[in-house]
Amino acid sequence: MAVLDLQPKLMVGEGWGDFGLIDSGHGRKLERYGDYRFVRPEPQAMWSPSLGDWQAHGEFVPGSDEDGGGKWRFDRPVPREGWDLSRGDVRFTASCTPFRHLGFFPDMAPVWDWMGEQLAGKAEASTLNLFGYTGVGTLSLSERGAVTHVDASKKSVAQARANAALSGMEARPVRWIVDDAAKFTAREVRRGRRYDGIILDPPKFGRGPEGEVWRLEESLPGLVKDCAALLDGDSRFLFLTVYAVRMSSLAIAGLLDEALRHLPGTIEHGDLAIREEGAGGRVLPTAIFARWRAG
Repeated sequence: MAVLDLQPKLMVGEGWGDFGLIDSGHGRKLERYGDYRFVRPEPQAMWSPSLGDWQAHGEFVPGSDEDGGGKWRFDRPVPREGWDLSRGDVRFTASCTPFRHLGFFPDMAPVWDWMGEQLAGKAEASTLNLFGYTGVGTLSLSERGAVTHVDASKKSVAQARANAALSGMEARPVRWIVDDAAKFTAREVRRGRRYDGIILDPPKFGRGPEGEVWRLEESLPGLVKDCAALLDGDSRFLFLTVYAVRMSSLAIAGLLDEALRHLPGTIEHGDLAIREEGAGGRVLPTAIFARWRAG
């Protein structure tokens, strides 16, 4: 029976050659992405910036609606088609998307590393990446074995495949699937499939390829229940991240506790965060997570 650890954990991402959190404060953050610097909104940066002058190529200016909207404003030239970045052996294209991010989520880097650690010693692991987006996490997992990558956006899956080609990983055993995550997972349960690990990074709100509506609070419990049915006593992990919601990590840990209590292991929860590169090394929280790991 899985044991729920009530003590919150902290997973802190550090910068690397092609990414870093330079500074944050007053509801914004300054980051570097390769040779380019950008300012983006960050409501949790309630403190004052450490640096007096933020020199950036562009800034995302949010709209009046807290749930979305806004546009990029550029002060220096930035490639519209994007530019190449890398982390380890994985290469990918960054670009200034209309959704304020840069085509990948750098705070997920410690999660990619953690998943690899859970699969250590597992020959030809089989993993499932739901809401897989542009595939950086999928390509990291593919080093361990077969990955099923699912996203409702054709454009995102096409970009994920392009990132695989950019990384020289086209031959990796990855199934690229454009589908509604909840519907696909339910079909996998009916097929009797099982996985060694599952990662899901659902949005607060979204639509599937056939207009399916996703609302986190309503849709997540059923999806987690189906994910639990795809795991067994030989599986290694389930990792769930949630962004931009007024919710405690303990709430989603309780959801995993209900769905996964039949398996051995531990359920943990806490914050994802990124450490600033400055001398103070402040830690900026970005999301909450809950995870199950085998005993």
